[in-house]
Amino acid sequence: MYVHIGENILIRSTDIITILDKQTVEASPISLEFMEKQKKLISNIKGSIYKSIVITKDTIYLSPIASNTLKKRSMQLMDHEY
Repeated sequence: MYVHIGENILIRSTDIITILDKQTVEASPISLEFMEKQKKLISNIKGSIYKSIVITKDTIYLSPIASNTLKKRSMQLMDHEY
């Protein structure tokens, strides 16, 4: 199944490693260091405005959709799979 993360971008639910809230990442020096080191993998979906970070093995997406909404979508998909 796929999770819509904004701007017509769909990601396979099995490819998602984690979904993080923007505020949580910005409050953590370790997370900021990780984001800085992985700069080349970052894909900002809607320019500079984003609410959450979706990490897959190949790409880090900056999504305009809130992390709670994305988590609910992925959980609903998991319920349908079983």
